[in-house]
Amino acid sequence: TGCAGRIVSFAETDDGRYFITLKGLCRFTVMDELALHADGFRRIVPDYSAFVADYDPPEEPAVDRARLIAAARSYLTVKEIGCDWQAADAAPLPALITTFAMTCPFEPREKQALLECADVAARGDMLISLFEMAALGHGDGTSSRSHH
Repeated sequence: TGCAGRIVSFAETDDGRYFITLKGLCRFTVMDELALHADGFRRIVPDYSAFVADYDPPEEPAVDRARLIAAARSYLTVKEIGCDWQAADAAPLPALITTFAMTCPFEPREKQALLECADVAARGDMLISLFEMAALGHGDGTSSRSHH
């Protein structure tokens, strides 16, 4: 699964590299790989049919906002990452979910799973799970099970 995007900003660095910011438009499934372009870029044949809903404006997802925020706080604390919580509290839920999914330092397979979620609600639920699992993995080392 990939995502087509539109370039919204572009800057060249002093050392000849480029910083490009994309706005995601629609996800796609890779149907076929084409030969690499002469400049080394990967080329594919995309199929957008499974993700046509990406073009619709996001609805308010049925995600527990308070649980998402609490789980994100625990996760970001464990990772020692700061967050503007006033901005997070004020952000619309779809934007908050998308921002967490894009910016949190998840493993590639976790990022891919977030990308493949059917909709914003599923992505929000997966974020909560990822946040809570990471926080549990960095607890005090005790288990809720008793050992006899």
